[in-house]
Amino acid sequence: MLKEAIILAGGFGTRLQSVVNDVPKPMAPINNEPFLNYVFDYLKHYQIEHVVLSTGYLSEKIVEYYKTEYKGIKVSYAKEETPLGTGGGIRLAMTKCTTKDILVLNGDSFFDVDINTHYDNHKSKQADCTLALRKVNNAARYGTIVLGGENVIELFKEKDNIEQAGLINGGVYILNRELYLNKTEETKAFSIEKDFYETKIKELHIFGFEYAGYFIDIGIPEDYKKAQDDFKGFTYR
Repeated sequence: MLKEAIILAGGFGTRLQSVVNDVPKPMAPINNEPFLNYVFDYLKHYQIEHVVLSTGYLSEKIVEYYKTEYKGIKVSYAKEETPLGTGGGIRLAMTKCTTKDILVLNGDSFFDVDINTHYDNHKSKQADCTLALRKVNNAARYGTIVLGGENVIELFKEKDNIEQAGLINGGVYILNRELYLNKTEETKAFSIEKDFYETKIKELHIFGFEYAGYFIDIGIPEDYKKAQDDFKGFTYR
């Protein structure tokens, strides 16, 4: 069972500035509580014991709110003094973790994946990295993924703004901590998608599994508004 998770909570939230501009995007209020609370409740349901929040922009707002614990989950922080990108932010946060495999989530999206099933899939493939994938009707906002036999990820395709269905990276990863630290550079800014997954696709065992659970990315105003209704029935309590 996974025990540690990293939540990426350092983004600027540029596309959401018109409706939320005084807190980091993952702290945007959904029904009068931070979006991150719903992510934490989801992790608590799966008995995650330690969460490292990878912070940057307005990090003090996150630290003020969560301090060192949330409903029994130990909370630590990895603050980027200069922007490190998704890959560098994860790397810094990994130094605060101690277990072999680490769950990593985007702090501005929610994908209702059964974490235990996801971890079983990761272990069954003896994977270095395992991504939770989601089929969406309109993949124009996202890059898409080509899945080969045995759930091997064959290709990461750039977003092309063409409105069609596709398999996307749902932002829920399992990473081997030691391997990730060894294969990446300290204090370097990089994207986990472009500079890690895509460049190391031939040398690492990177797998993807499709899940059909609820998915939302609150990064644009219309989906932020949609989340206000969707999360009224949130059940991870």
